[in-house]
Amino acid sequence: MPVFKTPFNGYSVKFSPFYESRLAVATAQNFGILGNGRVHILDLPPTPSSPFVELASFETADGVYDVAWSESHDSLLVAAVADGSLKIYDLSLPPTSNPIRSLHEHSREVQSVDYNPVRRDSFISSSWDDSIKLWTLDRPTSIRSFQEHAYCVYAAVWNPRHADVFASASGDCTLRVWDVREPGSTMVVAAHEFEILSCDWNKYDDCVIATASVDKSVRVWDIRTYRTPLAVLNGHGYAVRKVKFSPHNRSFLVSCSYDMTVCAWDYMVEDARIGQYGHHTEFAVGVDMSVLVEGLIASTGWDELVYVWQYGTDPRAP
Repeated sequence: MPVFKTPFNGYSVKFSPFYESRLAVATAQNFGILGNGRVHILDLPPTPSSPFVELASFETADGVYDVAWSESHDSLLVAAVADGSLKIYDLSLPPTSNPIRSLHEHSREVQSVDYNPVRRDSFISSSWDDSIKLWTLDRPTSIRSFQEHAYCVYAAVWNPRHADVFASASGDCTLRVWDVREPGSTMVVAAHEFEILSCDWNKYDDCVIATASVDKSVRVWDIRTYRTPLAVLNGHGYAVRKVKFSPHNRSFLVSCSYDMTVCAWDYMVEDARIGQYGHHTEFAVGVDMSVLVEGLIASTGWDELVYVWQYGTDPRAP
């Protein structure tokens, strides 16, 4: 499959829920410390030997740490920006008309954004200001803030079945489960002894969630019996930056790490690591799995490269 070279360091990659060949990439200059950002919208080529087609790119004054596609409009996406803002882009409009909205309430960098896959009208953002905010497209201000974490909230992710439930992962070493109808979090899991950088729900069991940590492990939890994890997945050599469950397979998940690798896991078998890909030459910080094409994986990293490949094949193969 082809490789796409970004001008800035890759931070996040997300497949479109509407078009099987489309993905968005969030990037930040100077490793996200200082400088501009850019969102790239890419289409996979019709043949593997052809280059990616860049449909659009949007420049920001600060780095972009994450992107999320709208679940209700195929041309809309939300970007999480280092200046504390969320910017909404509409691909059906010319670049000069974008972003169509900038939502600025977070007081520090926005690390993650996730669109509600059930209700499809709202999204959540998480920030280094220790908070999570709930938004809808039609309101200029957030609906609600969730403030219990004692340190940066690196990820907030909606439950795939329950429209009001989400989970958050924080540098305070806790995983929290929330229901937007409740005043506070409904569950606190001391999931790791070090910072938790990512979490993701299982798409087939709405009580199972994975966490990824600075402790180099991925842990899988059942929130009904969360005293001990269902599985501890060891195999990365450094902090695990992102974890993602497969949309097509109950026990399959992928992770990426500061050890520059992407790992594939089956958490239900004893030898859980079923694949390891060493195609990046810098920190691997973004990974995603396509909802529309089974086994299709994308990754990006600080080496300024975006790879897309089928599970079981070499990401660098032409």
